[in-house]
Amino acid sequence: MVVTMYPWQQTAWTRLQQMRARLPHAILFHGPAGIGKADFMETFAQALLCENARPDGHACGACASCGWFAQHNHPDYRRVRPEALEDEPSAEGEDGAESSTAAAGKAKSSKAPSKEIKIEQVRALGDFMNISTHRQGLRVVVLYPAEALNMPASNALLKTLEEPPPGTVFLLASNSLDRLLPTILSRCRKFALPMPGHDEALAWLKQQGVPDADSWLREQGGAPLAALAEAEAGSREDLEALLHFLANPAVDGALRAAEKLSKAALPALVAWQQRWLYDVFSMKLSGRVRYYPRYQKELAALAARVPAARLNRAVKAATERRAVADHPLSAKLFVEDMLLEYTSCCA
Repeated sequence: MVVTMYPWQQTAWTRLQQMRARLPHAILFHGPAGIGKADFMETFAQALLCENARPDGHACGACASCGWFAQHNHPDYRRVRPEALEDEPSAEGEDGAESSTAAAGKAKSSKAPSKEIKIEQVRALGDFMNISTHRQGLRVVVLYPAEALNMPASNALLKTLEEPPPGTVFLLASNSLDRLLPTILSRCRKFALPMPGHDEALAWLKQQGVPDADSWLREQGGAPLAALAEAEAGSREDLEALLHFLANPAVDGALRAAEKLSKAALPALVAWQQRWLYDVFSMKLSGRVRYYPRYQKELAALAARVPAARLNRAVKAATERRAVADHPLSAKLFVEDMLLEYTSCCA
C-alpha cells in the first residue's frame, strides 16, 4: 500500500496533528474530488497505527505495524469503498471520482461493479470492532466516498457512530457534504481539505511529466489528481466532441453528437457541460474564463448572444440531469435530451 502526501496537504497535516491529543471517534474529511483526500486519510491511518510515530506525526515506516500496513494486511485496519473502486488503485480513484475513460470502460461490461457502499460492507465491520486489537492500540476504519453509502448502509453506519466501539477511529471522506445524512454529519468532526492553488498544482503536474498540464488542470476545475488521471487516460476525444457541439449548438448537430457520445461516461459529460455554462456566465459577467480558455472566442460569442435567463434555464437543466446521470434509462436518449435542451437555450 503506497501512502502519499501531496505538497498542498502539508498545512492541513500540521493542523490535523493538533487533534491527536483528543482524537474524535469519527473525522469527516471533505473537499473537492481529485485533491487526494483518500491518500491523506490513509497516511493518517498508518500514522495512528504506527508504534513509533515521528515528531511530525508521520508513521515511522519501520515498525511491525507499518510493515503490515504496507503489505495490505494490518489486522487493526479496514477500508470500505464501493466495488467499482476496488480495481482503481490510482490516486484519483481513491477519491471516488474515476477518469471518464475508466468509467466508460466499466459501463461496457456486462455487469458493472457497484458504485454504492452496501449495508453488507458496513455490517462486516461488526466482527472487526468486537475483538481486541492486536497491539493494544487503535483500530481504524477508512470509508470513502461517504456519499456512496446507500440508505440502508447509511443507517447501519449511523448506529455505529451513535455508539462507537472503544478504541476505534472512523476516517471518512466526502466530495459532497450535502449528499450525506445530517445525522451522520452531526456525529463526525468535519475537517476541510481545500483545493490547492493553481500554480502549486500546475508545478506538481509538470513534475509528473504531464504534457499540456495547464489545460488538463483547468478542464478538471483545478483538481490535480483528476487532471493526472485524465491525462494518463490519453484521450480528449469525447470532451472535444462535446465542446465543439456546445460552441456551435444546432438540432442536427445535437443528434450527430449524441450518437458519438452515447458510449461516454454520462456524469463526466454533464460535468463538462456544467463547466462550459459556468464559463459562459463568467465571460458574460466578468470577461474571464476558468475551465476552457482554448474556447475563449466561442464562449465570448455565446455570452454576448444568449440572454442570462436562458443561460439560467440551461444551468438548472444540467443540475437536474446530473442527479440522474448514474442511472439513465437509455444513454443515447439521455445525451440527445441533454444536447437538444442546451440547443433550445443557447442556439
